[in-house]
Amino acid sequence: MSAPVITLTGVGIRFRRNRRGRRSFKDLFAARGRRIRPNEFWALRNVSFTVQHGEAIGVVGRNGQGKSTLLKLVTGVVLPDEGAVRVTEGVAPLIEITGGFVDDLTVRENVYLTAGLHGMTKKQIAERFDEIIDFAEIADFVDTPYKHLSSGMKVRIAFAVISRLEEPILLVDEVLAVGDKAFREKCYRRIEELLAGGRTLFFVSHNERDLKRFCTRGLYLDKGALVLDAPITDVLALYNSQYGIKPA
Repeated sequence: MSAPVITLTGVGIRFRRNRRGRRSFKDLFAARGRRIRPNEFWALRNVSFTVQHGEAIGVVGRNGQGKSTLLKLVTGVVLPDEGAVRVTEGVAPLIEITGGFVDDLTVRENVYLTAGLHGMTKKQIAERFDEIIDFAEIADFVDTPYKHLSSGMKVRIAFAVISRLEEPILLVDEVLAVGDKAFREKCYRRIEELLAGGRTLFFVSHNERDLKRFCTRGLYLDKGALVLDAPITDVLALYNSQYGIKPA
């Protein structure tokens, strides 16, 4: 078996309840190995797993159990307070609708900015620009400031850009729930194309049908702990049984 593309070893990360915003590097390094304080909590604790290239992982759990934090660790947006995260391939994250987009820039400018930040050259972006706009179905709003788009339109352009990146790992965190049903299905077909092409997928969702559609393996998080790493059907069965949820 080839080396994993993602490895988490004994990972833990804590946050303060009375402080907003991202912690500084000074805070992160000062906190390592320190006893947790009353106003702090572990968002994740002692989480370990590996992911092979081409796997499709569904991340399951109630709100506030560490799912989004886990994806942010994989992207490098946040750093662990303990343990280690190793990612050997590039990541295309669709975690927050507004992530990477600037309100006062136009859609066109944001496409060039966001794709450029993810490593695409200006020439590559120009070659794919029409394809991105056509997929998002917002040709009439190309020169409109991003802040004037509806939440659904923001999802469309974000997914259109991120799904055109060549990064081997795709992270999707619930954001498609904002889009309309027809466009959501269009995005799902695109995800299937990427999976068929060998991409690795992390998919956070509360929709059991979607999880079964894309994912063969599941990670069940509860109170910041990895409760189960198993086939997605087994993970969903345990989650449903613990919370009295009728299977989809």
